[in-house]
Amino acid sequence: MNENLFTSFITPVILGLPLVTLIVLFPSLLFPTSNRLVSNRFVTLQQWMLQLVLKQMMSIHNSKGQTWTLMLMSLILFIGSTNLLGLLPHSFTPTTQLSMNLGMAIPLWAGAVITGFRNKTKASLAHFLPQGTPTPLIPMLVIIETISLFIQPMALAVRLTANITAGHLLIHLIGGATLALMSISTTTALITFTILILLTILEFAVAMIQAYVFTLLVSLYLHDNT
Repeated sequence: MNENLFTSFITPVILGLPLVTLIVLFPSLLFPTSNRLVSNRFVTLQQWMLQLVLKQMMSIHNSKGQTWTLMLMSLILFIGSTNLLGLLPHSFTPTTQLSMNLGMAIPLWAGAVITGFRNKTKASLAHFLPQGTPTPLIPMLVIIETISLFIQPMALAVRLTANITAGHLLIHLIGGATLALMSISTTTALITFTILILLTILEFAVAMIQAYVFTLLVSLYLHDNT
């Protein structure tokens, strides 16, 4: 196979126009709003999962933090559905692009930090200098804590990008190895195909877990600043 290993991560284009906008908007069609008194099984399952995540994630927040509920639930739905759709054959996963993940992480992190400096100015500034720090170490610790604060959105974006990209690369490599081994050894090809199936199942779990981890970390940043 002469195909570039990273071809699947290239933004799809048709007639010179990028399709990222349509791909990003598509997951919203998977979460319809039911106007019926009794919802169908699909909508009921969605609502149950949302209530479960909502209860676990927002129980630690006060009234100010709970105003972010709609934002955080929309975030986890978007990332989770985008990751899952990216596992379909011949599809594109926007969350493999670091630029997009930074575009989600930086505004959310900045909103949480600004909220903290606005509502809890003294407590937010106190994070830069732990209690009981020796006087000679004060300048160094302030610099270190400042750097760690600004690294938070980068860590959020890189974690999501690396996990999703690594999973797709592994599936691509093992799938290519399975095709190559079919003409050499049927037994080895079956073993690699079994590994491919197990890895695909694992990637479905990783897609949901990474959406939960990303949203949970944003929620924890918000909790520290409200």
